[in-house]
Amino acid sequence: MLKIKIEYPDKIEEKEIMERMAGHNPSEVKAVVSPRDILKAREIVNQIYMDDKVKDYIVDIVYATRTPEAYNLDIKNFIAYGASPRASIYLNIASKAHAFIRGRGYVTPEDIKAVGMDILRHRVILTYEAEAEEMTSENIVKKVFDEIEVP
Repeated sequence: MLKIKIEYPDKIEEKEIMERMAGHNPSEVKAVVSPRDILKAREIVNQIYMDDKVKDYIVDIVYATRTPEAYNLDIKNFIAYGASPRASIYLNIASKAHAFIRGRGYVTPEDIKAVGMDILRHRVILTYEAEAEEMTSENIVKKVFDEIEVP
């Protein structure tokens, strides 16, 4: 669903990780939520409202990775394969979850932008020309988000 980039820890953090994991006293893990709480939260997330204009925004973003020329984006030569329908599905779900975390009962374009890179960065496959030009999928996704009209 998502491809989240995680940086390496700094030296102090790495030492703490090493000491914690190599030690003979494993940390005690306690549940912070019950499985029932998670299922209830999922039900609430599924009920988050998304306006048709916001749904259209998601579809436009995904379509722009497939047919960028239809959106006046000059990136067609850099994209071998655009995002599949799964991208639309996961943008919908993740943006609802983001709205939920922010305490809202509705999705905004900002929710979509907040989760968009993590959902799309591994779904846009680049051409050799893009690699030669040192373009990344993140560059392409950013350009799409910058150019697609926000409702």
